[in-house]
Amino acid sequence: MEERDLIVDILNNKSILKQDVYARTKDVFNRFRILIHSEIAEMRKNITDERVRLDYIDKGDFEVQVFIGSDVLVFHMHTNVFKLPDENPLWKIPYLSQDMKRGFFGIINVYNFLADSYIYNRLNDPGYLIGRMLLNVEDHFLVEGKGQLGFLFRDLEKGMLSDEVITHIIRTAFIHALEFDLFTPPYDIVNEVSVAQMQTLSSSLQLKTGKRLGFKFQSENINIF
Repeated sequence: MEERDLIVDILNNKSILKQDVYARTKDVFNRFRILIHSEIAEMRKNITDERVRLDYIDKGDFEVQVFIGSDVLVFHMHTNVFKLPDENPLWKIPYLSQDMKRGFFGIINVYNFLADSYIYNRLNDPGYLIGRMLLNVEDHFLVEGKGQLGFLFRDLEKGMLSDEVITHIIRTAFIHALEFDLFTPPYDIVNEVSVAQMQTLSSSLQLKTGKRLGFKFQSENINIF
């Protein structure tokens, strides 16, 4: 095959496949947006205390922010399409080994932040990736993540998306964030503060606040595939 023919073949196959996966992922992300908004609206009907945060903020085509209690969940669609690494064991399952095109995925990430980090613009505060959904061109999917997000949606071959499944993923993410409590940081980390930090504390709050500040768990490392 000549070089030009090879380029044309790649464009006609892999590039078009990636465009198709991207289009499917964007469509699914829009379904997430509609269903997240519906969930927040339904929950608000049963929570009369206005101090409980329940807000939906649409940040454009690729991001939704959900203020729920003391947390913010950020649902974010990655604009690129990824191929499973060759060494990934998923290639050994019949569903993928029969057709390599099924091994290209769009990704929707779910991040968890403290609500006050956004409200008070505490730019140094960390957030955590609590889950991510991988979706291929045939609408098969799996979810990697923390807690129940890490094991409820792992069957790529049988995993097919529906509004009911998306709602289940959303609710599971909400529950995980609400049960993932703020830990007191070790004293040695916060026992010193500079004059500059103290003077700006009320406005920008330079001291980091995170749910796991000062603690590192091996299980918190989520690798790209």
